[in-house]
Amino acid sequence: MENMVDSLFQKLEQTYSGKKVFLTGHTGFKGSWMLKTLSLLGADIKGYALEPNSKDDLFHLINGNSICDSVIADLRDKKRLEKEILDFQPDFVFHLAAQPLVRLSYDIPAETFEVNVIGTANVLDGVRLLKNKCDVVLITTDKVYHNNEWIYPYRENDRLGGYDPYSASKACAELLIDSYRNSFFNIKTYSTHKKAIAVARAGNVIGGGDWSKDRLIPDIAKAFAIEKPVVIRNPNSVRPWQHVLEPVVGYLLLGLNLEKSPLQFNQAYNFGPHLSDALPVEDMIKLAIESWGMGEYKVENDENQPHEAGLLKLDISKANMELKWQPKMDAVKAVNMTMDWYKTFFDESEIISDFTSRQIDEFFRL
Repeated sequence: MENMVDSLFQKLEQTYSGKKVFLTGHTGFKGSWMLKTLSLLGADIKGYALEPNSKDDLFHLINGNSICDSVIADLRDKKRLEKEILDFQPDFVFHLAAQPLVRLSYDIPAETFEVNVIGTANVLDGVRLLKNKCDVVLITTDKVYHNNEWIYPYRENDRLGGYDPYSASKACAELLIDSYRNSFFNIKTYSTHKKAIAVARAGNVIGGGDWSKDRLIPDIAKAFAIEKPVVIRNPNSVRPWQHVLEPVVGYLLLGLNLEKSPLQFNQAYNFGPHLSDALPVEDMIKLAIESWGMGEYKVENDENQPHEAGLLKLDISKANMELKWQPKMDAVKAVNMTMDWYKTFFDESEIISDFTSRQIDEFFRL
């Protein structure tokens, strides 16, 4: 990565190189991309998360154990989490760990609330015990908004809500964060506690290494790899699609600004694509077929399937104006980069760690 000369990379490197970063969810899809990026920036990382599901998980493919101190434990284990945070004395905390799946939340609603709400409280209780300065970025979701399924993109000050247990749990987590920010990390007493708390809400992310059940891109990649048609449920559902590196870099940029001006940036920010890239599921599949060079799909409507929102858009003007962040890729580029990762995995899995680093390099050069 010696040839990375992008000014954004250099700014992030200046912020995170040699700094202690506590990263929850480091074994997950987005967390593994975050882990790899932080390692390239020279950060000293401790991860805290559950064991990855399989050897094909991105964490294993990038040799995650070799680039961080990896703690395999549950967010709900309050004493263990607090001990790991206290022992590490982090400069930054990025909280990505969650039960992140809408459809799964219908099967395990109570566990979803436990992990996403109580787990977040446990992270913040660990931060409360720290005496040193620490900047905290808590990741929720674009689905925290009370979704009227209208054409207007949601802004950070719009009403929170949630139809399904996952969305509701994340909206609850936001209320909890706001309470902790007021009660324990109030800006009026910052000189005493020295903690700044920010929230990041990202859109639907795509990218290599996602194997989650009932997600569009993993379903496409797995189907195309064995030359079978991919089955889709809601072809007309519109989502704010973006490559995973877009919000990952957004989170890091938010952390950078929080470190410089803790009293200015301790608030919520949306990270999503340009409005023109909020596309229907069917359009995304057509882009994937074009990128892969082949593939078919079929629609199977199930009247008994759980409710999922049909339309969701994000307003990212606040992140653009205050953080100087904006998406680097359109939907075509994001899909092409994603499909390239999966094709490389199926053809030459032994090089996928280096290939992932090259994609991060390529992203910063855009």
